[in-house]
Amino acid sequence: MEWPNHGGQPETMRQLFKMEKDREILDFSANINPLGPPSWLKETLRNHYDTITYYPDPTYLSSSVSVANYEGIDAGQVLVTNGGAEAIFLVAKYFEKGKALIVHPTFMEYERACQHYHIDVEDVFYEPKNGFQLPLTSIREKLTKTDVIFLCRPNNPTGTIVKEEDLRLLLEEGEKTGTTIVVDEAFVDFLPSSIPSLVKWLRTYSNLILLRSLTKMYTIPGLRIGYMMANEPIINALKDEQIPWSVNSLAAALVPKLLEDTSFVEKTKGWLKEQSQYVFRSLTDLDFHIYPSSVNFYILQDKKKNTNELFQFLLRHGILTRHTHNFKGLNGEFIRIAIRSKEENEQLISVLKKWRNES
Repeated sequence: MEWPNHGGQPETMRQLFKMEKDREILDFSANINPLGPPSWLKETLRNHYDTITYYPDPTYLSSSVSVANYEGIDAGQVLVTNGGAEAIFLVAKYFEKGKALIVHPTFMEYERACQHYHIDVEDVFYEPKNGFQLPLTSIREKLTKTDVIFLCRPNNPTGTIVKEEDLRLLLEEGEKTGTTIVVDEAFVDFLPSSIPSLVKWLRTYSNLILLRSLTKMYTIPGLRIGYMMANEPIINALKDEQIPWSVNSLAAALVPKLLEDTSFVEKTKGWLKEQSQYVFRSLTDLDFHIYPSSVNFYILQDKKKNTNELFQFLLRHGILTRHTHNFKGLNGEFIRIAIRSKEENEQLISVLKKWRNES
C-alpha cells in the first residue's frame, strides 16, 4: 500500500480504504490546534485584502522586526519563510553537497531536503526502549565527518524533548568540528512554560539554527508562515538563496498580530494540559503503551494486537490517526495521535474501549 507521507489527508485515506463519501471522519492525524484560528484573524485578513494587489516587501522588514522584538534578538538574525518547509529546504541549500546526520524517527522533510541538494545523509536512531532519548554517543562519534545535524525539538512524531545538557554538549563539540546543529522548534509553542525555547542560546552558539512554524499553534497551515533564526552571516547567506516574494502579503501582514496574541497561546496551553491528562490517564487504564509527550500529539502502541489492525479499526469507526510506515525507526509499529477537543478525545477513547473489549 502506498501510504501518504503526511497527516491531515482524510480524503486521500477515504479513497485509499474505499470509504463512503458521506462517512464522517474525525482527523486525529494532523498536529494543529483544534481550538481553531484566533477569533480576530478573519477580520484582519479582510482588512488586509487590498495587499494582494501589489507585491510584498521582498525584505519582509516589518515581519522580521516583529519576530525580533518578540524573540529578543536582532532583526538581522531573522528570516521569514513560507512555512517551516521552506526554512528546512533553505538550510539544506546552505549545506549543499555536504554531509548531514538525521536522528530518526523524525519529520520526513529533513531527508527530502537533503536529497534535493545532494547532501550525503547518515541516519542514527532514537531507541523506543529508553523512551526515545537522544543517542548521544553515536552522534558524537560522527561529528568530525558531519557538516549539519537535524534535530526536531519537541520531536515529531514522538513528542519527546532533547535534554538541554545533551544539546549543549553537541553545540560545544560542534564548534570544534565545524558542525552546525539545526533545531526545528515547530511545536515549541505547545510546550509548558517551564520548558523554554532555545532562542537565547543564539547569543552563545554561532553554530545553532532554529526553525519555527506559526501554522500549528494558530491553525493556519494553508497560509504557510514560518521563520528561522541564526547568526547574521548565516541569515544573509540564506536570504540570497530564498525565492523572491516566497511569502505572500496576507501571510506577512499577520505575523505581528499573531505574535502579539499571547493570550491565545496561554489558552491553548491550558486546554492541552487538561486534555493531555485525561487522554493519557484513559489510555493507561486501557493498557495501551504510550510514550511521554509534552506537546499536542503522542505515539501509541498496542502490544497485544497488530497496530495496522488498530489503525483500520479506528478508521472504520470514523477516526483517522497517523500511520508510521514512513517514519524510519517506527516502521508502522505505532500510530501517532493528535490531542483534539474534549468531545473528540472522548469519542476516541470510546472507540478504543470498544477495540479493547473486542480484542
